[in-house]
Amino acid sequence: MALTLPDLTTKIGPLSLQNPVIAASGTFGYGLEFEPLVDLNHLGAVVVKGLSLKPMAGNPPPRIVETPGGMLNAIGLANIGLEAFLKDKLPKLRKFTTPIIVNIYGHHTEEYGELAYGLKGVEGVAALEINISCPNVECGGMAFGIDPVTSARVTETVLKNTDKPVIVKLSPNVTDIKTVAKAVEAAGANALSLINTLTGMAIDVESRKPKLANIVGGLSGPAIKPIALYMVYQVARTVKIPVIGMGGIMDYRDALEFLMVGARAVEIGTANFVNPRVTLEVIEGIRNYCVENGIRKIGEIVGSLRTGSVTSNQ
Repeated sequence: MALTLPDLTTKIGPLSLQNPVIAASGTFGYGLEFEPLVDLNHLGAVVVKGLSLKPMAGNPPPRIVETPGGMLNAIGLANIGLEAFLKDKLPKLRKFTTPIIVNIYGHHTEEYGELAYGLKGVEGVAALEINISCPNVECGGMAFGIDPVTSARVTETVLKNTDKPVIVKLSPNVTDIKTVAKAVEAAGANALSLINTLTGMAIDVESRKPKLANIVGGLSGPAIKPIALYMVYQVARTVKIPVIGMGGIMDYRDALEFLMVGARAVEIGTANFVNPRVTLEVIEGIRNYCVENGIRKIGEIVGSLRTGSVTSNQ
């Protein structure tokens, strides 16, 4: 008898994915850099490196440092800008069947709107992911994502200027992420992705100086997974729109945890630096898990966490 493979397809609002594994923004370049190592057509989706209206050089080095169980980065959202992306990168990405999601960011609300409008009607862009962890110059540098009102305002502005599905990427550097999630949902977002990096720092005790030129950076990697998992668990139970989970996913078992707490898909970030083929391995691992456990559709795993009793492997 032929083996029946499980159905791994999932929907993120109006966006259909062949599987729930997405390459996260900022860790996969513009997708093309990984083409020699990964068949992009096998992924659920690719989120390209965050785009601003104009090219940005980012922060001065050193801007990446390894930490116990993770890494700090203060890249400063360096990117080639919208015009160069549309001219040089997107035409090459159109040959892939995998949905291409464009991550956008700005330093004031109107800038988000201009970026969204610049991508309106553009072939080959399947959705937008809004990075609201950026400093808001209108509010003295406070990140958009810290405040529910500004988060909702940015979401509404993008929605008014786009014909694409809109995913809002939430910051974990808040008192209550559920409040921001509900505000963004009420503003009309099609989906949420979380979490972005946690703010952290590292010191060189010999020189007594910060290891990053920017002093602080974003912490990612396995160290943040328990926090990310808890926040996804909270948000998935709070909103009705789809949730994409991320934060410290290194293998298929990590990915399964996020699906079990309610995420409909996952984004894999820092692990790409350790193992460039990790996305493909996670897809295969999820598929094998489904086969071994008699699961026919990936949806059977989503939100399947059992909280009645605690089990131990000891």
